[in-house]
Order: sequence, then C-alpha cells, then structure tokens
Amino acid sequence: MKKILALTMAMALSLTLFAGCGSKAPASSAAASGSGAANGEKTEPLKIALILPGAKDDVSFNQAMYEGMTEIEAEYGDAVEVSYVENVYDVADITPTVIDFAEEGYDLVFGHGFQFMEPIMELADQYPETVFLTGTGYLTSDNAGYYNTHLASGGYVMGVIAATISETGKIGVIGGSNVAEIYQGHEGFKAGAKSVNPDIAIEEVYTGDFNDTPLAKTTADGMYDAGVDVIWHSGDGIGLGVVQSAKEKGKYCLTNAADQSSLAPESVVSGVVYDWKLAIREAIEDVKSGTFATGEKAYWCTVENGGINIAPYLEGAMTEEQTATVNKVVEDIRSGALEIPEYK
Repeated sequence: MKKILALTMAMALSLTLFAGCGSKAPASSAAASGSGAANGEKTEPLKIALILPGAKDDVSFNQAMYEGMTEIEAEYGDAVEVSYVENVYDVADITPTVIDFAEEGYDLVFGHGFQFMEPIMELADQYPETVFLTGTGYLTSDNAGYYNTHLASGGYVMGVIAATISETGKIGVIGGSNVAEIYQGHEGFKAGAKSVNPDIAIEEVYTGDFNDTPLAKTTADGMYDAGVDVIWHSGDGIGLGVVQSAKEKGKYCLTNAADQSSLAPESVVSGVVYDWKLAIREAIEDVKSGTFATGEKAYWCTVENGGINIAPYLEGAMTEEQTATVNKVVEDIRSGALEIPEYK
C-alpha cells in the first residue's frame, strides 16, 4: 500500500509540473511576438502618442494633425491605442513629456513640430523599443524619423492665386520661424507669383514665433496699409492674426494647414490643407511590421500624393478663366508636368 501511495503521489506531482510548463509557453511566445516596436512584428494593440505644440482645435497645424490621427484611430479600431497631449510648445516641456511616454512603453511617439526634433534625437537611443517621429523635421536614427510636407508645391499654388487676384501688384507672405519647410513654402510662393507676374512686388516677414497671433496681426495690418492686397500665411497661431487682419481690413488672404474659411468667409480666398493620414498610416504599418529600422524613416505629404490639398475657392474672388488657370497648375503638379524644386 505504501508503494502504491508513493507512486500515485509521484504521478500527480509529475502531471502538475507538466501542466504548469504547458501553460507558460504560449504566454512567453506571445510576449516575444508583441515586443520591439522598431525591430519585431507587432501583434498586440500599438500604443501611439501624439504630442501637439498647440491646441487641437486651432483651425490650423495642430487641428489638421489631430483630425488626421482621430480618423486613423477609427480606421484601425482595436489595433491601436492613441493618447493625445496639447500645448507642449517649449523644449522644457517637450523633453519630460517625450520621456514619460517612452517610459510607459509606447511604441510610436509623434512630436508634431520642428521644435521636437532635437529633444527626440537626444533621447531616442535611450529608448530603442520606441519609434519617435518629428513633424516637419529632417534628422533620423535607428528608431527616429520624421514626417513632413512638400510645402514648396502648396506655396507655389498660393503664389499663383495671390498674383492672379492682386489688383495692386503687391502681395505678402508671413511665416513663423524660418525653418526648412516654411522657407521652402515661401520660396515656392514667390516662384508661383512670379510665374504669373514677373514684376510683382512681394513683402516677406518671419515673425520668429508660430504662436504669436498679435504680432502676426500687427505685421499683416502694416502690409495691408502699405498697399498689399493679398497675404498668404504659412504657420500655426500666426495664421489667426493674418486672417483677423484681412477680415478687419476688408482684404484677401490665403491660409495654411487647414481650411480657415469659416474664420473670415469673405476674406479667405483659399489655402493649403494638410492631410496627415497618409504619413501616419505609413508610419504605423512600418512599426507594426517591424520594418521601420530598415526603411527610409521619412514620410511625405505632397500635392502629388494627396497629402497636400487646396481649399475651395471663395466664390467671386476669381473669374472662371482665372480659376481654370489655377486648377491647371494644380493638375500639372499632380501629374508631374510641373516640377517644383526643393529650395535649399
């Protein structure tokens, strides 16, 4: 009886140990297949963070990205988990915010602005399991890249419109900081305007701050008072100042990043509209498939691929012939018949 009891207990212990080993194997395998955002296939929900330098409802740069991300979030459903943070503008706030998301194990962090690039490049190698993307940046590393717009093309179309509708032969362009894509947009604007009128006078001002709405309004007021009758703005909060000035002065303006016609229905003639979904989707797919580390690490929104669009025209601002001319320019850019250079 003692031998039978001992044998029975041994068999029970063996079965228990066998069952315990069998239950751990799948869990370990699943964990391995779901880790490593930059280097391994992602099977569990992708954790994404979007850090905005301004407000998500600014009718400009931030809102365009926020709306693009929310549409992507709806498209992917349970395959992604997205967190949003607004008004993280200064580097002193950017660094700890980026660190917080990386420490929490987020797979993909979007810093939506040029000012995010340096902090991200300094932190990226400390968090190799997280992929970081800078909006309108240009630097990359193994787990950091950027997404951007070919604003030269959009600016070119805005220049064509401005020169086409100007009655004084004087137009203006107002930007925030003189950074890569804004500079290229301004150069495209000037080239587009001169393609219509080689002798057109163009006033250009960089305010030095994308969020200084009052300064942008004062700058636009001065331009309009000096005879400029059309202004294109190229960035963020400053755009609200330009649009407000146009509204008060009874002048025309062209906008950037989002359709701002609702802010001044009788003054906003058209504008550049960003559709960030293409860039967001491509980045997500690269991270999910584990191919980000071996890819180009740059995602572009252009007129050609539909990432940059032109807002509807203000009725009555252009004749049918002028509208057809502008539309032809857009079609030629999209088809490749008209190539807009990358201005350095």
